[in-house]
Amino acid sequence: MARTRLAAFLIGMASFFSVVAGQLRPMPASGLPGDLFALGIASKIRTDCNSTASASSDFGRIMEAAPEAVLHPATPADIAALIRFSTSSPVPFPVSPRGQGHSVRGQSLAPGGVVVDMHMLGRGYHRINVSADYVDAGGEQLWVDVLRATLKHGLAPRAWTDYLQLTVGGTLSNAGIGGQAFRHGPQIANVHELDVVTGTGEMVTCSRDKRKDLFFAALGGLGQFGIITRARIALESAPKQVRWVRLAYSDVVAFTRDQELLISKHASEASFDYVEGQVQLNRTLSEGPKSTPFFSEADINTLADLASETGSGAIYFIEAAMYYDETTAPSVNQKLEMVLAQLSFVPRFVFTKDVTYFQFLNRVRVEETVLRSAGVWDVPHPWLNLFVPRSRILDFDTGVLKGILGGDNPVGLILMYPMNTAKWNSHMTAVTPPTGEDVFYTVGLLRSALSADDLERLQRENQSMLAFCDKEGIECKQYLPHYTSQDGWRRHFGAKWSNISHLKAKYDPHAIMSRGQRIFPLPSVPAASTATT
Repeated sequence: MARTRLAAFLIGMASFFSVVAGQLRPMPASGLPGDLFALGIASKIRTDCNSTASASSDFGRIMEAAPEAVLHPATPADIAALIRFSTSSPVPFPVSPRGQGHSVRGQSLAPGGVVVDMHMLGRGYHRINVSADYVDAGGEQLWVDVLRATLKHGLAPRAWTDYLQLTVGGTLSNAGIGGQAFRHGPQIANVHELDVVTGTGEMVTCSRDKRKDLFFAALGGLGQFGIITRARIALESAPKQVRWVRLAYSDVVAFTRDQELLISKHASEASFDYVEGQVQLNRTLSEGPKSTPFFSEADINTLADLASETGSGAIYFIEAAMYYDETTAPSVNQKLEMVLAQLSFVPRFVFTKDVTYFQFLNRVRVEETVLRSAGVWDVPHPWLNLFVPRSRILDFDTGVLKGILGGDNPVGLILMYPMNTAKWNSHMTAVTPPTGEDVFYTVGLLRSALSADDLERLQRENQSMLAFCDKEGIECKQYLPHYTSQDGWRRHFGAKWSNISHLKAKYDPHAIMSRGQRIFPLPSVPAASTATT
């Protein structure tokens, strides 16, 4: 019990939060055509239990579905050969790429099919090439490695996720969001060109000007149209240092008003370069750890006192960053003061820290280390990420954060911050709330289950939150979506569904790609099962 409580507290206060190559068996896996093992890629296919077991679950640890085999490709052509073989088989089998396996509801699984271990792609030669204003990165590359490579040239991509131990292809298949999205849009809005192996086995280079239907489909396309094997990503000059800031609020109205003010500012104005927000339920502050990598023990005691004095049920934080280098360092204090003078945070509740640009972008790695050392990283993660219309965020706060979650145990991180709708390209597959509003909020309920009872309770709460939104007419959209029926997927994509169905028929007519999503289910393929451990 003590370990469970300690682990819960560590997760609650977090800032954000190999495949084993076996031997090929003499006989082919029973669920795959025997001719597969006569192909030139046969030596790169693993069917041993260790290989298939490691590809049977994901970071969520909620869904399980075993593939029949795992492909270790050396080149994109190996992936294309596998896909072409599947589509030519009497019963085509599922093919799913797997980078870090950081999906949470079985999205990277290939029940009864073949998982493509993207880590092996390009093993032995360099697949990150930096130019003056863009970087070409293999879809299997980790964002942290892209950052290291570009920083050597004084450059960096403009948009990031908060966690960098993810692959380029993985985040671009979803959208890739973070605190820079208010200015630069999600990661998918910062891509010039893609190499995609489609669901027909065709190897295609596409862009806004060349095969643009596939380009826009693949960006945010949940892996439904093919596998991204290379992306050309926009770069900008990289700053050297970061003034990392947290501002505390006890009033959600002031919190959201200030966030919206900050994301309305242009780069030429006195403003932040990164804007996010967190919600700390009061029990997290009063019963959680006495210090974190950002907050000192004195800071946490002060915040706990604020929560007690105000009785607001939650403390809200604007998480922001101001970039600078040797030239702009003398003016960073003045610039920060100009920004803070426009905001309505609780007086004196300003917390700052100066770190390098790399340290700031890679900050969640520190939190991961803490959680791994406590033995609570590899646990079920029933995460729920929502895009909530600006006009309903206060209703969501009242009904969900202070209602459904009111008095909840501190078992995870809650993110809450706005983005500008205009920074999202409507041609891409990714969806935003259909309200036509110029701003919507990301709400990330990044919670962890430390027992079977925890998992059951958190999943019930997730369903209660979605039911609340439906009942109250809050037109939210899931990010990293999960639905159990095709009708749910139709409603998710809304007006885009017809075009998505057309593109699916064109680029993956046998519906073999990323079947763990179950967007276009086939009766002949077994569905993922719910994990029992």
